[in-house]
Amino acid sequence: MLWKLLSRALNVAWIAFRYGVPLLASPKRRPEFLRRAFEQLGPTYLKLGQIIASSPGLFPDRYVQEFNTCLDQVPAFSFMDARAIVEAETGRALNDTFEYFDETPLAAASIAQVHVARLKSGEEVVVKVQRPNIAEAVGADLWFMHRQANIAEFLSKDARLGNVTGVIRDFESTIRQELDFTVEAKNIDEFNQIMARHNMLEKVKAPTVHWEYSSARMITMERFHGVKADEIATIREANIDPEKWLRTGMKAWMLTTMLHGFFHGDVHAGNLMCLPTTGQVGFIDFGIVGRFSREQRMMVLRYMLSFSTEDFRELASILVEMGAADNEVDMDALEADLAEVYRPLLSHSLQDIDYRHMLPDIIANARKHGLGMPQEFILILKQLLYFDRYAKLAAPTLNIFTDVYLVDFLFTPAAAECGIDLAQVARLLQNVQRRVLEKQSQ
Repeated sequence: MLWKLLSRALNVAWIAFRYGVPLLASPKRRPEFLRRAFEQLGPTYLKLGQIIASSPGLFPDRYVQEFNTCLDQVPAFSFMDARAIVEAETGRALNDTFEYFDETPLAAASIAQVHVARLKSGEEVVVKVQRPNIAEAVGADLWFMHRQANIAEFLSKDARLGNVTGVIRDFESTIRQELDFTVEAKNIDEFNQIMARHNMLEKVKAPTVHWEYSSARMITMERFHGVKADEIATIREANIDPEKWLRTGMKAWMLTTMLHGFFHGDVHAGNLMCLPTTGQVGFIDFGIVGRFSREQRMMVLRYMLSFSTEDFRELASILVEMGAADNEVDMDALEADLAEVYRPLLSHSLQDIDYRHMLPDIIANARKHGLGMPQEFILILKQLLYFDRYAKLAAPTLNIFTDVYLVDFLFTPAAAECGIDLAQVARLLQNVQRRVLEKQSQ
């Protein structure tokens, strides 16, 4: 272990020197040099790059745009390595398992790459194969990151306020979970089971997992032939109403979140697909999944309902509950600040809102009052920003925060069956109904 850490330290130092000099010398090309350094540093840093690419508003636009290549343009590893891993995991020669296996990957990401294949039964599938020796490399990188975070918090008040050590802890939890592909495969199955339970499987689904050809380092699953969520013109060409399609996908996401405490935590355009032949919404890549306890689910539900009904006093109370404030909070001031930050989301159509500043403003507002935003809630807000982007393209007049269709499942017996305590949210639900009636009368 000591030798691996030393070897990794030397490698990181060399790459930092190689890209650090031009990075300092050329401000305009800093995003490019930083992205190239991350690619050279390997999977752990690429994962950080994906976080930057997936967080518009938290990072400057030029960095977000540059790191977008980390989402689906990561350098691939060799077919020989992929073949060796597949054969080691299945215990069989590649040709004994698959009738066909494309040597060129369909896509490559920080932790794995995907190959198109065909089973002996003739079914077309995709095989997600983990990068070789990634677990050891990630372990060494995380060891250094934890110590760098401790030093940063010791030296910088901003780092302490930003809870850098907590960010690294959450990052470690996420990436270690992603390294076990059986976890992702179970998440896929769970999502499909939820859709089936609520009679939505004909409209929304994830790929079917072939467990006999899946393990901790590979997943074999149904191949989706789909269109990315932001390719609205192509969706229309398939004679599919993009607004109706998007609302169906959003409703499914909100249902899993509120009723089951389970949500897809990375709905960027490549992971949310329109399946033209059936018109279904396809969710893929369940490596990042958020989970809530029953108590947290109720908090999320209260948060969203109080938000959508402009009950900012209730919203302030929820934020204090979840924020674990170290000091006395001025509730009147917090309520007023929340109204200022959130009201534009409710009173405007999406095309009139600049969402790049919304998440930073929400986090800054919480910190102003000494509140911390739990990572799971920030993750939810990030997904809503993704949906906002698609809504701007598909339905510019739609407001996802006031559309009752997206939460109409709360008015069905399924809500109580899933453990929702309606007594806690009765007043908020009545406010939702009242707002719907007011809109209908107008």
